[in-house]
Amino acid sequence: MKRILIRPLITEKTLNLASRGWYSFMVDTKADKRTIALAISDFYKVTVVDARVAMMHGKMRRVGKLMRPAKKPDWKKAIVRLAKDQKIDAFEVAPTEEGKKP
Repeated sequence: MKRILIRPLITEKTLNLASRGWYSFMVDTKADKRTIALAISDFYKVTVVDARVAMMHGKMRRVGKLMRPAKKPDWKKAIVRLAKDQKIDAFEVAPTEEGKKP
């Protein structure tokens, strides 16, 4: 079986969206909304109400000693909304103590 969910996308913007019930994931480029919603609901044991997908274009990078251009692969982003009062623990941020130095 092909892996549909690759990883959750955790950034400042997605954490802000997660506080409002929208969760973002990197998914397989050939997956559609229904299979993404089923995979998320099975893996995280939640109810997916809505799903949105977008193809993200891979960026150009310069690599190696000669700094030759190389293109990162294209990937698909899925943003799903969960039923009311449900959350995914991967997007929870633990509070830190103010003034405490590492």
